[in-house]
Amino acid sequence: MDTSKLFALRRPSRRDFLKGLGAIGAGALLPMGSSWAQAPGGEARRIDVHQHYSSPAYHAFLERQAAGPATRDTPTVRLLVNRFRNYTPELNIEAMDQAGVATAMVSPTAPGVWFGDVAEARSAAREINEYAAEKMVGDYPGRFGLFASLPIPDVEGSLREIEYAFDTLDADGVALLTSYDDKWLGDEAFAPIFDELNRRGAVVYTHPREANCCPNLVGGVSAQTLEYPTDTTRTILSLIAGGTASRCPNVKFIFSHAGGTLVSIAGRFLGNSVSAEGLANPAEADSRLHHVKRFYYDTAGSANFVQIQSLKLLVPDSQILFGTDFPFGNPAGTVAGLQASGLKAEELQAIYRDNAMRILPQRA
Repeated sequence: MDTSKLFALRRPSRRDFLKGLGAIGAGALLPMGSSWAQAPGGEARRIDVHQHYSSPAYHAFLERQAAGPATRDTPTVRLLVNRFRNYTPELNIEAMDQAGVATAMVSPTAPGVWFGDVAEARSAAREINEYAAEKMVGDYPGRFGLFASLPIPDVEGSLREIEYAFDTLDADGVALLTSYDDKWLGDEAFAPIFDELNRRGAVVYTHPREANCCPNLVGGVSAQTLEYPTDTTRTILSLIAGGTASRCPNVKFIFSHAGGTLVSIAGRFLGNSVSAEGLANPAEADSRLHHVKRFYYDTAGSANFVQIQSLKLLVPDSQILFGTDFPFGNPAGTVAGLQASGLKAEELQAIYRDNAMRILPQRA
């Protein structure tokens, strides 16, 4: 598909954009190419909470970062520039239809919008959120939902974007990275952000990155292989041990890749509560195990017997969500992996759709 014309379209004015949102809300726009009444994948209607996207302006933003002074994020940025060079939302939909995915929740992937410049990050977050709201959620009703980007660690800018994302764009939640500079999500610096998200009862999807502390620790092993799952675990522990999870019980956290390395350190962090007896009984109120069991975990990069069955030992299957990591992961391959992971039919149905519906009612 030649995307040059699509990418060259005039970016709408704020007035045009808001008028368009009103039309979307009234159901004036229909999905391009096929009717939503004919749901893909037969009766599967899966909800994928972990898909990525780009906009023409965000791609240009990444190109500028790739051309600048080299940083720890430069290899990842160059990868994204190449992967999203000819991106269109139709690429998501093609992969979704092949895997019986009705709806994908989209967010940018690491390293997001923060490269040290407050104004630049605010502008990039606003632009890519508006693009998804208009060109994906708007142009393809029912096929996409939005986890909005925030310009963290800029607290003031993040609070503004939370308000705009929820009150104007009607976002389904927000998308955060596991760490920013040398801070993980449980750091007290981010308390105002999580207090506001808690007030709204928001869904908070998280995606890992290579932490500032730990670039290129093991030669020949990519950050995505080792540091990404490790950073997911770091941020889970920071939220619980730092008190954010207790202070913000209304936030619905989603962690990528089956919680990273959480299962492998469960005994060290949770102690005797992960004995067979401890796991068989309800977790004590506000305990570490309570929060681990109330968080949600997606299946991206983890749809295999070892990881899924290990995760099920720690958390109920009601907390596992279908996620694929498109375009870096294969949605159809994720489905096949889950079907070979020893799950019962009712467990698969819960993971594919029912669990997500409890926290994403707009996707009904």
